[in-house]
Amino acid sequence: MNRWLTAMLAIIRREALRFVHQRSRFLAALVRPLVWLVVFAAGFRAALGLSIIPPYETYITYEVYIVPGLCGMIQLFNGMQSSLSLVYDQEMGSMRLLLTSPLPRWWLLLSKLLAGVAVSILQVYVFLAIAAGFGITLPGWGYVLALPVLVLSGLMLGALGLLISSTIKQLENFAGVMNFVIFPMFFLSTALYPLWKMAESSTVLRDICAVNPFTHAVELIRFALYRQINGWALLWVTLAFALFFGLALLGYDPAHGMTRRRKGG
Repeated sequence: MNRWLTAMLAIIRREALRFVHQRSRFLAALVRPLVWLVVFAAGFRAALGLSIIPPYETYITYEVYIVPGLCGMIQLFNGMQSSLSLVYDQEMGSMRLLLTSPLPRWWLLLSKLLAGVAVSILQVYVFLAIAAGFGITLPGWGYVLALPVLVLSGLMLGALGLLISSTIKQLENFAGVMNFVIFPMFFLSTALYPLWKMAESSTVLRDICAVNPFTHAVELIRFALYRQINGWALLWVTLAFALFFGLALLGYDPAHGMTRRRKGG
């Protein structure tokens, strides 16, 4: 067990050092949601009326509504960014060296996921602190209760990135694949609009949003920030994490996934 913990801490430390040395990554993670919060929310405030919906107990401004979605955006982009580092590690050979460790493959990949989640949670809380500076404050205990939820949502989105990285052979192909995943997941979710608002324009879009795992990650964060638990979202995110992580393990299995394809190439 000591070897397992040592390996996990080493992987987390490596990811933390990489993050510290890439300060532009930290700034980029904050610029995206802040642009939505400060610029777009101000423009949409008058155009989009929001009714009282759970977990809110009164009418809210559009800025307040999109904060949980922007927290999800940070984790979504970070999950994809972590998968980019995995593709780079594959090309450099360090990923294959890591997977030759005598420790179980699932433990090594889970450690990699946890390292990325730790970085994304730091980014989320910095964003929430900046949002509070703009007058968007949340219930005090919401900041605390959101922590385990952010771990789970980060694991789910990180596992999706891990799955994607297992299918990409070259770093050059990553950008197109990432955009193909990130933007549909973000815009076809409740991050920017509630489901009832989406249904006004198209029931098909509403149904797509309803099955989007990112929607449930956002709703899980939203309810937790207001000291509530969305049981359906919790179940959906947990199942999505199990599915993505299971498929990622297959993708990194030498008998089925990345290693075999590379040898064949």
